Amino acid sequence: MTIACDIAIIGGGIAGYTAAIKAAQAGKKAVVIEKEKLGGTCLHKGCIPSKALLRSAEVFATLRKADAFGVQVDGAVTLDFAKVQQRKNGTVENLYKGLQYLMRKHGITVLHGSGTVIGPSIFSPKSGSVAVELADGEMETVVPAHLIIATGSRPRILKGLEPVEGRIMSSDEALEMDELPKSVLIVGGGVIGVEWASMLIDFGIEVTLAESAARLLPGEDADAAAELTKQLRRRGVRILTGIQLKPETYTFSDGVGSVTADTADGPVILTAERLLVSVGRQGNVEGIGLENTDVRVEKGAIKVNAFFQTNEPHIYAVGDVTGGMQLAHAAAHEAIVAVGHILGGAEQAPEHARIPRAIYAKPEIASIGLTEDEAGKQGHAIKVGKVPFQAIGKAQVLGEPEGFAKVIADAKTNDLLGVHLVGPHATDLLSEASLAMLLDAAPWEVAQVIHPHPTLSEALGEAMLAVDGKALAF
Repeated sequence: MTIACDIAIIGGGIAGYTAAIKAAQAGKKAVVIEKEKLGGTCLHKGCIPSKALLRSAEVFATLRKADAFGVQVDGAVTLDFAKVQQRKNGTVENLYKGLQYLMRKHGITVLHGSGTVIGPSIFSPKSGSVAVELADGEMETVVPAHLIIATGSRPRILKGLEPVEGRIMSSDEALEMDELPKSVLIVGGGVIGVEWASMLIDFGIEVTLAESAARLLPGEDADAAAELTKQLRRRGVRILTGIQLKPETYTFSDGVGSVTADTADGPVILTAERLLVSVGRQGNVEGIGLENTDVRVEKGAIKVNAFFQTNEPHIYAVGDVTGGMQLAHAAAHEAIVAVGHILGGAEQAPEHARIPRAIYAKPEIASIGLTEDEAGKQGHAIKVGKVPFQAIGKAQVLGEPEGFAKVIADAKTNDLLGVHLVGPHATDLLSEASLAMLLDAAPWEVAQVIHPHPTLSEALGEAMLAVDGKALAF
């Protein structure tokens, strides 16, 4: 059977379904091809389930210190991890149902099967048609005017430390644990690693976090990384940086795994019941028929231009598969830009500095723009405003006064270069800074915004004032 359409999308994750909705809103016929479930990694294996677990961990940790708020809890506070998982799965299922409704609402055809791009054929004189093997073994051929590849990514695996049930996990397997181990060694101190470290320590698990770089979160502002490191250590996480694991030494005996690592002080042996490998993600470029096209793949990512076109102008690629920032909201925006270009628009990919970043550890880290180091390396003479959450009344009320708001500006032009928030609800506070960057607002202009009191948002307003030494609360 042949299905003709305006736009076909391989991959039903946030990039894929956003592209389909955007196309349908413009009156175009869209077909989404997804081999697993609509929602992709973010909904089923990443953003949503991990944040649901983080929320349960936060509630558990809060109850254990309820006495500090004058709240007496009768009896011991215990954790029912089966119910934690049940709540996580329920959250995902509710959102999944909502997504299915959106597909019906917009008249989008969803094919559940594996799609393979085919070259010129009897269906079309150009490559870009898609052969779809459905779940029941039947075949469909989708013939679109334009094709968008949005196949996402998967956890990167370390050779010698591949997932083994009950021993070694990627984040995918960790989300499906039936019970919590007593100890976990996390390999990789990036975003995924620190979020899992924060979650597991709140669940009462012994956590060791090993990072090969000199510090955690190498891509974030050094002050932000230092603050998170300090607070994780204070909560009991053992953090080792500048460490090189030797995967070939991994052994498992009597329910405990061990691996040797080289450090500046010599080799050490690290042990834990479970090992969680979180060393990044790699694009899903294999097995989708790219060899039948002129689409270029470089370093495991599809090469695209500013409109997300590949070497073949009618074939686009968006999201993690392009090797960009690998953030759900970035992928969704890329999909909007790609469909907009297909429809005749001229919006280009946003600069990386305009894409917000969010880390859901405790404390949360939210940032946009340049770090202080990056600004210096790019030749900016900078001025910095930094205000601790200790100076903010709402943070004291919440009992979470740690962290800060930091604003980086160009000393000559007064341009806003970067904003970095570390503290309670930081990820919810960042959108104001994102809007300021979009509108090219200077710090003094943002400082004129009247922030309600007492709120956490006052931290950002104070930091904007602090850039020029005019903070009122600190």
